[in-house]
Amino acid sequence: MARTMWDSTVGKKTVMAVSGVIMLLYLVAHVIGNLKIFFGPEEFNRYGHWLRTVGEPFMHYEWTLWLIRVVLLAAVVAHAVSAYQLSCRDIKARPSKYVHRKPRASYATRTMRWGGIILGLFIVWHVLDLTTGHTHPGGFQEGRPYENVVDTFSTWYGNVIYIVAMLALGLHIRHGFWSAAQTLGVSSRTRDRALKTIANVLALLLTAGFIAVPVGVMTGVVS
Repeated sequence: MARTMWDSTVGKKTVMAVSGVIMLLYLVAHVIGNLKIFFGPEEFNRYGHWLRTVGEPFMHYEWTLWLIRVVLLAAVVAHAVSAYQLSCRDIKARPSKYVHRKPRASYATRTMRWGGIILGLFIVWHVLDLTTGHTHPGGFQEGRPYENVVDTFSTWYGNVIYIVAMLALGLHIRHGFWSAAQTLGVSSRTRDRALKTIANVLALLLTAGFIAVPVGVMTGVVS
């Protein structure tokens, strides 16, 4: 039954919607945590330590964090695979482009695929930069997320990569939230306007919240 659902277009769209909701919930929590950087190094570093000890003593050190990482990784893989396979089906069903583009297609809709690729590459860079430290500029300090964030956004390329990725994220959320609502049967004629408003507000707040961190470092508010 699960295989039959996965092989269907509706099943793949459902997987995309559910995995997208999981990632969206994570992003909301993540941006709230990121904004703690404006309260100073002690607050932010204490928050970083708490992420590794949450659930203790029932959960061992970092177990909860690794559980979250596994769920997120599964959501990202499921989202990417289903998106790729749906895209291949779309191209196979329509090998030649339409002569006239749909006039109502938004910029976010037309760039969903490229936005997904940009975000996928960004996730790899972001993990190697601030989690493992392999691409981190300067000396990566284990357990000192405040100093590591300041190091990254003290470089021009760190700011460019992050801001471009967050703009792509905003467009992705704006269209993705609406698509997920339709796929999961939440949307209706009476709810469409409210759902579109929620999608726009979520995209704006998350984009602004994430971009506030590099802007804070660039302007010296965070140093």
